[in-house]
Amino acid sequence: MKFLFSILLALCVTPAIARLDNTSNPPRVYSFGVVPQQSAFKLAKMWTPLLQHLSEQTGISIQFVTAKDIPSFENELAAGNYDLSYMNPYHYVVFSDKAGYVPLVRDSKKGLKGIIVTRHDSPITSIQQLQGLALAFPAPAAFAASIIPRAEMNRAGISIVPRYVNSHDSVYLNVIKSLFPAGGGIIRSLEHLPEAQRSQLRILWQSKTYTSHAIAAHSRVPPAQRKQLVAFFAGLSQSEQGRSLLKQLNFSQLDAATDSDWDDIRELGIHSLSRPDY
Repeated sequence: MKFLFSILLALCVTPAIARLDNTSNPPRVYSFGVVPQQSAFKLAKMWTPLLQHLSEQTGISIQFVTAKDIPSFENELAAGNYDLSYMNPYHYVVFSDKAGYVPLVRDSKKGLKGIIVTRHDSPITSIQQLQGLALAFPAPAAFAASIIPRAEMNRAGISIVPRYVNSHDSVYLNVIKSLFPAGGGIIRSLEHLPEAQRSQLRILWQSKTYTSHAIAAHSRVPPAQRKQLVAFFAGLSQSEQGRSLLKQLNFSQLDAATDSDWDDIRELGIHSLSRPDY
């Protein structure tokens, strides 16, 4: 079978793993790096069916990889170690410029919203009540789950103490266990929680809608194969099997993307991984 599934030891992707050689001959395997918003096991379960179907339909061999946390994922993107990647819009804006990633597709029907969640039984009813509290966030450069809510609170004059817990799921679990009164996430990752956990959380605040995550390729991936990948992803919504695979990842419809689709992110003035002092 052409699809190769692996989570690397310690979940750290080394530069030599599944990288595309800088030669005229295409590699046998393309690495597909997924931003670690959830646990590696959960991500593998979510993405394996789609990537396996991709391999079967296109003949392109794919190796699933992730990283132990979001900062490690950023380091891999910065080094150009992933041939293909699913990344947040902020990462796309940064690494399209600094590491040579080009867009393939995005979810054209479902945008990205940042949220702040609290326990369902929390007495907190507005973000103003978070003044002076320590809140959980996945990572400093988690766009909608950290940068956007922190910026919003900063504009509102709300001073909080950010604590980084490595993933969206960790944020939610920390809030459920009352280790933090609230935390940042996104609608998509919240919806992927088991109902028993999701029912214990309440959305306290949500942002406006931004352009969704990118599925991107490193520029060294040959244009012909990029075109083939775009055709595969864009065609998923045309079949019952494809729609089922999209639903499993909480996607609506993937369509061909252009670099300018993320101009709404660029307009925020965040140009590098130097973190805003929020």
